[in-house]
Amino acid sequence: MKPVFKIVITGPESTGKTMLAEGLASYFNTSWIPEYAREYVLSLRRQYTYEDVVHIAREQIRREKEYAGLADQILFYDTHLEVTKVWFMVVYNSYPDWLDDAIKNSGTDLFLVCNTDIPWVPDGVRENGGEMRKHLLEKYISEIEAMRVPWRLVSGKNEQRLQTAVQIISDYKNKK
Repeated sequence: MKPVFKIVITGPESTGKTMLAEGLASYFNTSWIPEYAREYVLSLRRQYTYEDVVHIAREQIRREKEYAGLADQILFYDTHLEVTKVWFMVVYNSYPDWLDDAIKNSGTDLFLVCNTDIPWVPDGVRENGGEMRKHLLEKYISEIEAMRVPWRLVSGKNEQRLQTAVQIISDYKNKK
């Protein structure tokens, strides 16, 4: 089995992560891992709990392993465990001990961090509009830098954002 280049699309809520992950997977003719947290929280008939976020993290890890076998050279992630870690810290001020190892061992090759230049749109699941988006953006970047994994900020709207990401990936792969 040939190695898969793992690219995480991350960033605060309502920054176009899902559209970008889906668009990049289509452009590069490969697979992408949909965000499980959104799906799970939407299915709840109550407020999520700490244990729900633990479940989300574990399911995200399971899906990463499952989708890795489906990818052709590149696998795109619609969000990642560093977002889950920050979520734990913002809401509960703690996170499971095993999460740091899971993040460190995820084997991510590149992070594309979606900028907050797209307007925040509430949808019943999103909690962090306004200035909190910028605060979370900084926290995600800090987590990524602590991992010592390359990252690039992706800005622009719709097709421009997609083309910017395609160029970043092409440039990065050409340097490898």
